[in-house]
Amino acid sequence: MDGKLLARLGAIVFVAVAITATATEMLRKRENPAPSIRSQAAVDAPEDPLRLGQRRCQQLGQAAARDAECLRVWAQTRDRFLGRASAPATLQTTEGR
Repeated sequence: MDGKLLARLGAIVFVAVAITATATEMLRKRENPAPSIRSQAAVDAPEDPLRLGQRRCQQLGQAAARDAECLRVWAQTRDRFLGRASAPATLQTTEGR
């Protein structure tokens, strides 16, 4: 065997071992996923009444567009997202008319 053939054979063996090790590591990560931080936070967080209202409205589907409670929940969600203080309930009902 000359030097070039031996070098090529060594390179092929090295690449094959590297690919096998990478595939093994990828499969191991897929089988044992690390617990996500978000899921732990969701378990430890107390129940948010606004979040519960959002879930209820989500389950109602299209009927939620006619539900007064869902309209109130969506208004509070929008105010929280935009960083505004929620308007008093009396102002919300008079503005919509």
